[in-house]
Amino acid sequence: MLNNISIKTILTLRYDASLKETLIPKLSWEHFQQKDPSHDPVSQVERIIIENMKQKISESGQGKVAFSLSGGIDSTLIFSLLRQNMPDIDVQAISVRFSNSQDETSQAAKIASQFDSNHHIVHVDNYLQELPAAISIVKLPFWDLHWYHVVKKAKDFSSILISGDGGDELFGGYTFRYSKFLSLVRDDFSVSSKIRAYLDCHERDWVPDQDRLFGTACKFSWDEIHDILRNYFDNSLDPITQVFLADFNGKLLYNWLPLNTAFHDFFGVKAVTPLISPDLINYSTHLPHLLKYDATKNEGKLVLRKLLLKYLGGKSVPNMISSAKQGFSVDTIKLWNNYGHRICKYYLSNARIVKEERWIDEAWIKDHIDKVEGYSNPRYVNKFLGLLALEVWYRLFVSKELSRTDKLD
Repeated sequence: MLNNISIKTILTLRYDASLKETLIPKLSWEHFQQKDPSHDPVSQVERIIIENMKQKISESGQGKVAFSLSGGIDSTLIFSLLRQNMPDIDVQAISVRFSNSQDETSQAAKIASQFDSNHHIVHVDNYLQELPAAISIVKLPFWDLHWYHVVKKAKDFSSILISGDGGDELFGGYTFRYSKFLSLVRDDFSVSSKIRAYLDCHERDWVPDQDRLFGTACKFSWDEIHDILRNYFDNSLDPITQVFLADFNGKLLYNWLPLNTAFHDFFGVKAVTPLISPDLINYSTHLPHLLKYDATKNEGKLVLRKLLLKYLGGKSVPNMISSAKQGFSVDTIKLWNNYGHRICKYYLSNARIVKEERWIDEAWIKDHIDKVEGYSNPRYVNKFLGLLALEVWYRLFVSKELSRTDKLD
């Protein structure tokens, strides 16, 4: 059964801060204290990644692997290192294309072709259709479960799935947030002020009237959210490294890793994630932030970019990778217009999370559900998708009105 902290943090931070165990250790601010590297960081990162991949693939005994190829820096780098250092491995690359969303599969196809690998595209029309199946596997109320489609396809090729997960958190990939955060904070800012600035950089995870969203059985307080984030900003780290710390201990630990692992376990697939190996975490967290993020150019993943250049055969990174790279992402506004509004209205008009549990306020739903298309950003769409996931979770595990095989059409 979910607890109130789970519900409030999932619907505010988009991760479950109540989880007691994490698949990789939660890090303290001391783990992010900067140290000047004694050797070339590009060469060190290259060595650690290659050693990790060789070890994991050798242990598996597999001659064929599946690979999640989004076409961004992280997946392209790991793909390049794999193909050039283990050329005898049969690599089946997988990309996902969501209807009415930015299509980056053509870029991924070029990369797969350059390294002579088969490339498979999974087409997803209604992103919400298999939400009951995905939630029944992860057993948590999340809606952004694109990894379900990747792993479901990967199992057709191999019991090993390799990805570039973790590059954003460890090497400074969230540049759109860093620039905003640095524009909001000053040297004399209090801990609370920095937390507010950090939350403002994650504004798509919550809505302006967030305090009205919750019902009488799930009292909401921003102070409670601040307490979760406080240790990340109440320390002697510089501001951008504090953001790195908060990001690492956020969605990576309490959303993506537990959810992705649930899919891996269900489909019988073992994950190989070289960018979050223990050795690379230990090394990268201590790298000076200037080796990760250039604030003047608003460019991140500096070490990974330099390493990727070595493997692109003289081609520049921008020529191979879209500057607007978003990963396997869905356009939630178009999803809302095509499917989301109708599906949410059907399930939330008589929501069990309102009527039975009083977790969510009915008036908030009625105030916004028919107005969302008029809003200029996807914040309210994202929130309704979060409520839909919570309602689906409830009907799967509590009232048992839904089953894993049910579709949302």
